[in-house]
Amino acid sequence: MSAAGGSVLAQLLAQGCDEGAEVATLRAIVEEAGELGAVRALTRLGLADEGAAGDVAELRELLRAWRDAKRSAWRALAAWVMRVVFALLLAGIAVRLGLDGLLKPGALK
Repeated sequence: MSAAGGSVLAQLLAQGCDEGAEVATLRAIVEEAGELGAVRALTRLGLADEGAAGDVAELRELLRAWRDAKRSAWRALAAWVMRVVFALLLAGIAVRLGLDGLLKPGALK
């Protein structure tokens, strides 16, 4: 809960006490309202059943696997690009040194 929400709640509790309600009663009402709101939110999200905790754990595991796969794919792509760059660099050096005959197929026979 935000600080502003906490101060509004405190003000409402104080007002209830001033009007004759017991603090314990007001706190119980607030707690029940909060729990009811949480249950409604979870129900709307489809997470109010018995298997919801397992479903969320599975989703987290799936997300973690997706992130790992994405990271691995980027690393593989970067490694491939570096290999191509180095191959082109070596080919350029060979041409500069006049060794371009070595780049032709069957040149080493």
